[in-house]
Amino acid sequence: MSEREYDVVVVGAGFAGMYLLHRLRGLGFKTRVVEAGSDVGGTWYWNRYPGARVDIESMQYSYQFDEDLQQEWQWSERYSPQPELLKYAGHVADRFDLRRDIQFDTRIGSARYDEATSRWTLEAENGDRFVARFFVMATGCLSKPNWPQIEGLGSFAGPTYHTALWPHEKVDFTGQRVAVIGTGSSGIQSIPVIAEQAAELFVFQRTPNYAIPAHNQPLDPVYEKKVKSRYAEFRTEAKQTPPGIHGRFRVGNAMDATPKQRQAEYERRWDAGGLSFMGSYGDLMFNQDSNDTVADFVRGKIREIVKDPDVAEKLCPKNIIGGKRLCIDTSYYATYNQEHVHLIDVKERPIEAITPTSVRAHGRDYEIDVLVIATGFDAMTGALTAVDIRGKDDANLRERWADGPSSYLGLAMTDFPNLFTVTGPGSPSVFTNMLPTIEQHVDWIVDCLAYMKDRNYTAIEAEPDAEKAWWDHHQEVSKIGLKTTTDSWYLGANVEGKARVFMPYYGGFPTYCQKCEEVAAGGYEGFAFG
Repeated sequence: MSEREYDVVVVGAGFAGMYLLHRLRGLGFKTRVVEAGSDVGGTWYWNRYPGARVDIESMQYSYQFDEDLQQEWQWSERYSPQPELLKYAGHVADRFDLRRDIQFDTRIGSARYDEATSRWTLEAENGDRFVARFFVMATGCLSKPNWPQIEGLGSFAGPTYHTALWPHEKVDFTGQRVAVIGTGSSGIQSIPVIAEQAAELFVFQRTPNYAIPAHNQPLDPVYEKKVKSRYAEFRTEAKQTPPGIHGRFRVGNAMDATPKQRQAEYERRWDAGGLSFMGSYGDLMFNQDSNDTVADFVRGKIREIVKDPDVAEKLCPKNIIGGKRLCIDTSYYATYNQEHVHLIDVKERPIEAITPTSVRAHGRDYEIDVLVIATGFDAMTGALTAVDIRGKDDANLRERWADGPSSYLGLAMTDFPNLFTVTGPGSPSVFTNMLPTIEQHVDWIVDCLAYMKDRNYTAIEAEPDAEKAWWDHHQEVSKIGLKTTTDSWYLGANVEGKARVFMPYYGGFPTYCQKCEEVAAGGYEGFAFG
């Protein structure tokens, strides 16, 4: 047990925490990063499930703050697999000598603000205490695993794995009867790989998801050279698009095209693969008729790929496309053509129980050897409310957000001075390319701390009116499109008992960045300094 004092304590050593440490060091802030895992990497440290890989093209899913780093690192594939992403994180930590200021294997349990000293005291579960003027939660949007509420879940006698807490050693499914519960992104990525080994695979699906082929392949050296020859311009162009992703985005309306033209465009996008599929037309997420055309196209593809018509229909989503995060897959639908792969639809008739040897559904016990839980995360807020955070007058963040979160720019909250969040609720976060968004957040936070340092300010807090105005705007923007018509983790709908509030900002990356710049240029308008 120890207690030490710092200028800034950062919780989390993923891409946000590492960049924060690098920037803060450069400005002379005494900084400590505290990480629950045993090494850097964040999302890519914990999510090691079979088939795990990024759904943003590798050449875009990387840091851009250091040109030499951009030029020297070489990705092997169009979409990098988890081991390579973890290796990249380790390379960055080595290159900038970050680990000496990171305390691993330490999970923060509570954080309390002292108004008299304008300092935070963070206490870890092992008893270590950290005192700091400033406190940054860099715990990520998708980092607290969500466990399903199923009777008998803890009674299963065989190995149980959660995709978000995958063991570091290799898991061998050869000859095993495996059940996978959940068909979100982690299920869609892992199911084809597990099927390659398992003797029998039972997939329990509550809600089918849309998946677009990744068409992953070794990274084209010609393309790599082209991007690296103009990386700065490439990044600038990406930042002008709503998701901050470089790609071909059409601005026209789908219904203005003929059916033949739409079919041809969707075919081109399908053949290209990736998230830019939804860039086929500019109104796909704003016009129900337009969305129906692209949703019907994907359902048609599912029916072409899956040979059993009944299975194909079970795999066809009924909701809009894009309401949930679009999944990028490799042979997901084709996996169901294999005789040893079984799809059990539990939407209308949920799983009844898990026994020591089986999953019980539809009045039948499916005997299994291994259980895989792929039910995702308590997104956006879960990692923040997992820590007992107390601000001014003992304001409790967990209680404050019981009916849904609120923040100013996804960066700060009223009654919680000197606390910043990276990609918190109210920021565009998961609707964007996360790494550039993380860098934008970190740069804003660090520039703000430098501004305070130059003026000898000791405290900063979001003003109530500014927080309310931003959150009202944020909620109003979310209603413009079709996103809110679908139950999703954007709304907290995947977690039983969680308040239904739309959490990521839907106004686009450029609009958000402009607002952040205006706030800073106005002397950090909407913030009170002490």
